[in-house]
Amino acid sequence: MPRPALFLAGKAFTQYRKSGGSRTGVLPDLFIGAHAAVSELPLLARDIGRYRTYFPSLTLITP
Repeated sequence: MPRPALFLAGKAFTQYRKSGGSRTGVLPDLFIGAHAAVSELPLLARDIGRYRTYFPSLTLITP
């Protein structure tokens, strides 16, 4: 995974925790979203809320 994606995932996780989110279950989604955002790739996702919140520039494909 590119280092900029790891950094972006860390920033998103910090923002998530500061807003009261739990520690478990969210980190994989943030890694996936950050990797897609940094690589400028669209992401196919069913649950778009978290991706829209933490990666607003990410192009999402929703079924």
